[in-house]
Parts: sequence; C-alpha cells; structure tokens
Amino acid sequence: MAQPDSQEIGDATTAVHSQPDSKTRRYDRQLRLWAASGQSALESSRTLVISASATSTSILKNLVLPGIGHFTLLDADAVSPADAGNNFFLNGYSSIGKNKAEEAVPLLTELNESVDGKAEVKPIDEVLQTDEGRNWVKSFSLVIAHNLSQDTLDTLSKLLWDGLGNPPLIVVRSAGFLADFFIQFHEQCIIEPHSETFPSLRLTRPFPALAEWANSTDYDKLDPTEHAHIPFPIILVKATEKWKAEHDGQLPKVYAEKQAFKAAIRDLQKKMDEENFDEAEAQAWRISGEVPVPSEIKSLFALTPLVPASSSSSTNGSSVSEQSNAAFHTLLQTLKLFVESPEGPGCLPLTSTLPDMHTDTESYVRLQRMYKEQAGKEAALFKKILKANFPDTPVDDGMVDLFVKNTHHVNVLRGKRWGAWEEDKSAVASSLESDPRETATHLALSALSNLQSKGIDVTADALRADILTRLPPNTELPEEMTNAVGELERSPTADVPNTAAFLGGMIAQEAIKMITKQYVPVKGYCVVDLVESWTGVVGA
Repeated sequence: MAQPDSQEIGDATTAVHSQPDSKTRRYDRQLRLWAASGQSALESSRTLVISASATSTSILKNLVLPGIGHFTLLDADAVSPADAGNNFFLNGYSSIGKNKAEEAVPLLTELNESVDGKAEVKPIDEVLQTDEGRNWVKSFSLVIAHNLSQDTLDTLSKLLWDGLGNPPLIVVRSAGFLADFFIQFHEQCIIEPHSETFPSLRLTRPFPALAEWANSTDYDKLDPTEHAHIPFPIILVKATEKWKAEHDGQLPKVYAEKQAFKAAIRDLQKKMDEENFDEAEAQAWRISGEVPVPSEIKSLFALTPLVPASSSSSTNGSSVSEQSNAAFHTLLQTLKLFVESPEGPGCLPLTSTLPDMHTDTESYVRLQRMYKEQAGKEAALFKKILKANFPDTPVDDGMVDLFVKNTHHVNVLRGKRWGAWEEDKSAVASSLESDPRETATHLALSALSNLQSKGIDVTADALRADILTRLPPNTELPEEMTNAVGELERSPTADVPNTAAFLGGMIAQEAIKMITKQYVPVKGYCVVDLVESWTGVVGA
C-alpha cells in the first residue's frame, strides 16, 4: 500500500477543525485517490461517447458520478425492445421508438447535477464526412466508441491518430460475455502514477544534516529508552558508513555481504525487544537497492519529444495535452541537468515523504523537518536550473512542484494506432502461441466486427475463416479459439447487462487515468472473458 505524505503536526491538527465545502464532502473518497488536481482535470474534461448502448451508458454512469465536466452521447438509432430490456438508462418500454441518446441523457445527468450532458442524434458516419464534423469530434478531451462498424472505426481512429493534439480514443467491443478494449494515444506523460514503491531516503549518500545526526550519535552514551527510539534511517546511515570504511568504500553487494550487514545491525541491539533495530534490519534492502537514478527514469532522459507534423496541426493551435506534454519533457530534461549538476547531489531530488517508523515523536518530527528542508533546497536548485536553461518555456509552478515531488516515479507511455498491431501477422501469431486464450478472444472479436460490417451471417465457420486471414498461412488455431468462436456465434449482438456493468467500471477507470494523467493506464488490447472470469492484455 502506498504510504501517505507526511504532514506537520500543526497542519494535521488544524485540518481536523476545518469544515470541508460541499464539493469536498461530495467527492471525499475520490479526492483521496486523485486529489484536487485530478478532480479539476475531470471537471474540465469533455467526453464524446459514440453509441447509447447498455455498455456505453454504464461507462458514462461511472464518469458522471465522479464529476466529469461535460459529455455528449451520440446515437442516431431508435430504442428497440431489446434495448429497453437491457439498458437501465432508458425508461423501459415507454422509450421504444424514441432516440436512444435523447432518452438516456436525462437519466444520466440525474446522477450528478454538476455534470452537463447532451444528446446528439446524427449518425457518426455523417459526422465524419464533413470538416465541421471532424473538427467537432477532435474538440473533445476523450472519445469512447462502443461496437462501431469496422469501416467507421477505421475512419475514426485514423482521424484521431492524425495529430498529436487530438483526443485519445477508447475502442470497446463486446458480444455476450466476451469483450476487449484498446486505448489509442500518442503519448501519456504521467507525473503522479501513485506507485507503491517508496522513494529513496538517500541513505547511501546522506545529505549533510542527516550525516551529521548519524555521525554524532554515540550508542554507548544513550540511555535504554533513547537507544530504543533511534530512527532506522539514522541506524542505517551510521552502519553504512562503518561498512564502507571497512570495505574500501563499497556497499554490500552479494548475498553473504548483505547477511553480514544485517548481522552487524542486530549486534547493535542492547535488548531483544528494540523494534527500531529490527526495523533497520528489515529496511537494509534500501542500502543495496539505492541507485542515483533508477534505470526506468534514466531511460526517459533519452526520449525524443514527439513533434507534430505540419499537415496535421490543429486548427486551434496546440492543444492543452500537447502543451502539458511539452512542459513535461522540459521538466524531464531539467531533471537530467539536475542529476549532472555539480551543485546537486548527483541523484534525483529528495522527497520530504517519510514512512512510519518506530521512534519517539520528537525524533520523528526532527527527521521530518530535516528531510523537508533538504527537499526544499533541492527543489529550489531544480527551479534555478529550469529557469537558466529553459527561460522561454512556460511551465506552471504547481506542475514543477508536483514533478519534483514525484521524480522517482514519473513515467511516459508511447501508444499505438488502433489496428496497427494486427497489421503485423507474425506478431499476432507469436502472441497466439504465447497467450492463446487472450489472443484467440481478441481475434474472434475482430472477425465478428468484420463479418457484421460486411453483412455476413455470423457462424463458427465464417468466424474461423476470417480469423485465418489475420494470421500467416498454415497457422493452426489453438483449442481456446473454439471457446471464443462458440460464445460469439451464440450471442453475436448481445449487450448483456452483466458484461456492460463490468466494462462500465473498468473502462471508466481507464478513462479517468487518461483525463487526470494519474495512475498508469492499460497499454494494448485488454481482453475480458466473463465466462471463465479472467482478463488479459495482448498487443502492448
């Protein structure tokens, strides 16, 4: 579980007496997940959902409740008896014959009065035929499409792929108890992935105040109570310096050395029940695990920022997403310069966040303030380097502070266009061999979509024949393909409420990740099988 940020005692006690406003009371639980910055991004977002199916309205329900700013539900079709039976966001049989989007939107907006919802009754194919329609689609923050025809989906995905500033596209396909979804995006820069890995405490290269405290600690002069409350970072810093002095400046590396290091910590105990020394032994992995720059962060330094093609530039100039990603890459290059700077510590900036530990209040508060002061100094140096090297690049101060706080966990994902993976038949065949059930289900859903677009009857033989065209010649279909084909032949058009509810929560979660740029979204085709109750990812 991720550790909470540390707080000053005064701040913590003051917060108890303050009264939350109505928005905080309404969104209290989710604010604990993505904070005010994430909520602000949600409330500023505009989402287009194409198709007013049971699955689409279930997705929207899970976006309306947390408070997205606006959604448009686009569907030109009338409500059928089947729709009235499986879609909870229709007025039962009284909706039959009326437009699906117009019937669903009022019921969805009842869930949250602060959300603006609109129904659009034009066919998506008609919208995509005009410049005005195409620009309208591109004006949204996110586009979600459920069970579009193959040709329409190809047109939509290519439109949104042709420009870095265009919104991400979430493609959802479902039939019966099988489904898959794919998030099409160029780049997702994530400052707050909410990693469960705790950042470095800088124990192997302690900053001056921490080193001074450790060096001035004389175990022999401490009474039993003081000895039992030395914070584990102080114990580890002192033990590390002693080890390095005895081993030519080297840290414990191999198993035997690590065990010897732990034994040295155990020998420092005066009593068997000194939990702070037990904790120091348990945290000894930090000594060999600390590196100046983790490999995953170092690899980001070599990333070349994506440059929009002149032919695909937005009519409205750079989008908010493009500007945000450009600022992120500026901060990434600043981080590289910070690590290389002779004025800096030679590693990533320190975070002021501390884990819980066995110590007394006075020592914990002292340590907390020490880390906070050092983190403040390094943040100031980071801003100095940013200003000196990128004076003409506007970067919001809040974004800088957030980036510095999370430098150990920042991430960049580079995505693919919808359908690009299937163009490489050898890659698909390899996936079919390594992940047969996931790949078989995905291929079966692709075949189903293609047959329905061409008006071909959905049979097991027709599905298998289409699947074989997506693979190299003489590829043998695994046994798992029979299960997938059988389910789709049984229910090729069924929008089952169980599946819709499951997908609604899962896809809304991914949509929120894309909108807030927090947490790490699914990359590749996420395949869902509710017959056997499993999910998997292929084509990442």
